[in-house]
Amino acid sequence: MRVRGQILAAAAGAAVLALTFMFAASDDLRFLVRAAYEEGRILLRRRPIDELIADPEVPAARKEQLRLVREAREFAVRELGLAAGQTYTHFSDVGRDTLLLVLSASPGDKLEEYLWRFPVVGAFPYKGFFDLAAARHEARRLEQRGFDTYLRPAPAFSTLGWFPDPLLSTALSADPVQLVATVLHEIAHNTLFVKGRVAFNESFASFVGYRGAERFFGLKGDSALAARAGAIWRDEKKLGEFFRALADTLEVIYALTAPADSILGLKRRILHTAKRCLAEELAGGFEVYDPSRLARGPFNNARLVAALVYRTGLDLFDRVLSSAEGDLRSAIALIVRSAPAPNDGDPFEALAALSYPAGAPPPQLCSVRSCRRRFATLCSAP
Repeated sequence: MRVRGQILAAAAGAAVLALTFMFAASDDLRFLVRAAYEEGRILLRRRPIDELIADPEVPAARKEQLRLVREAREFAVRELGLAAGQTYTHFSDVGRDTLLLVLSASPGDKLEEYLWRFPVVGAFPYKGFFDLAAARHEARRLEQRGFDTYLRPAPAFSTLGWFPDPLLSTALSADPVQLVATVLHEIAHNTLFVKGRVAFNESFASFVGYRGAERFFGLKGDSALAARAGAIWRDEKKLGEFFRALADTLEVIYALTAPADSILGLKRRILHTAKRCLAEELAGGFEVYDPSRLARGPFNNARLVAALVYRTGLDLFDRVLSSAEGDLRSAIALIVRSAPAPNDGDPFEALAALSYPAGAPPPQLCSVRSCRRRFATLCSAP
């Protein structure tokens, strides 16, 4: 028994040493441990939203926000047919302004998503960090390998129904439209999530969020907020058009047969023009968004890739809504039914099939001249 005990003690000690070594050596293991720790803290701090609304100690302004969240969640189930599950039935105060930082990356000489791969849920073109130092460390590591990076805060995230996601204090917004859109956006992920197709998933959720908020406030009889939601959605579509035209232009440049220094020089000039274009020439084209604010921060491949994740094919979603005669619930159900299983096809192709007549020719890639003309026209628009 003593020998067996010694063997067990030695084995346990070896296991601890192995785990310690793995933890010290593996960024991925440290990331998973930190993510599990933060998710645990979030779940431990949560309180039922109904309980908070009834609590006399909760400030009136906070109660009003929580009532709006509860109404939006009920609307998501009742009017849109979304699978809300237990999402946003609870609230968690994380105790700080920023909980999550999201990092995107792309090679410096091509528009290509850098993918982080995770068990079960697949590959993602971004990675969330709960620690600023760890996020910056990962960004520096990628930059040393020649990648462009883009780091920004995220107010909310979804575990895709794996956990009963509470509403986070970082997701609360003084803008009721953005608050409702966030609730609907995150619940939409529970309803439709195509593994490995992040741009489709996020763009679908953006469509549900803003179009849903427009419908939500319309049913409440608040025409001003309904109009604001519609205006924000149009701004999102305009941003998507701008970033798509910029991406097409850069892809043409990256395909040129020229020295790398020349191509990177052209890249810098185009991005500088795009930044000025967004801040100045397009200033009068937005209804709600401040283009000078949008033009702040880095303009590089990673920023562009990140922007398109949430704004790809937005007009296709609107086309499906039109084909459903403006019935958002029917449009969502149609999109969900048509989405292919993972590895069975491109969900955007399925979406286009819903949006265009049978036999219509597929969209063609632009030529060098048409790409440049498209971008120039967009930047000179009033």
